Amino acid sequence: MAEANDPPHHGAGHRARLRARLLGGGSEALADHELVEYLLMTAIPRKDVKPLAHELLKRFGGLAGLLNAEPRALAKHRGMGETSAAALKIVAVAARRLARTGLQEQPVLGSWQVLIDYLTIDMAHLNHERVRVLYLDNKNRLILDDQVSDGTLDEATIHPREVVKKALELGASALILVHNHPSGSPEPSRADVQITNKIAEAGRLLGITVHDHVIIGKEGHVSLKAKGLI
Repeated sequence: MAEANDPPHHGAGHRARLRARLLGGGSEALADHELVEYLLMTAIPRKDVKPLAHELLKRFGGLAGLLNAEPRALAKHRGMGETSAAALKIVAVAARRLARTGLQEQPVLGSWQVLIDYLTIDMAHLNHERVRVLYLDNKNRLILDDQVSDGTLDEATIHPREVVKKALELGASALILVHNHPSGSPEPSRADVQITNKIAEAGRLLGITVHDHVIIGKEGHVSLKAKGLI
């Protein structure tokens, strides 16, 4: 964590060129390592951070893995610290906030790709399972994005009656179940299908529709409804 005592770096010309390309180009104006380098420059202004950017991308498996890494792991990496870790983490926070805003502004079922983008940003690169329930009103607008648990999807972590009870408390008309597979493959397991159908059955008794169960993984996503499993 050598942020405070980094030796002077005389790369003003290089940094100016990066800045010009960033401001004058599109989303592909900078390579991944250059994006990371530019973020690190804001936190470590007097050091050549290009080697550090390459190290971080290699260690955390690419840009998405890096930006979604645990802050403590980032801060402890050689040459990093809390300030530079925060410079990287703010990007992931902003991306999630932007994606969630897009989701809240329109009916979820009519903006499916926005939903998938939001869930992918938030969950695809987790190294543990996360279960959430999206509660919707009678126009399929998002009422609440409820993170139920971090852990394997089963009745120990998500109780069908509790999910439906919360829907009634919120005045929700429908819901979408979501969880991720840290293995990378989003293909549903037998347990995924069973718990989904239990929640759907509990919902039917009280007029709550389970629109879908979406599984997110590094390799993509799967909709149980699209596969005919609900």
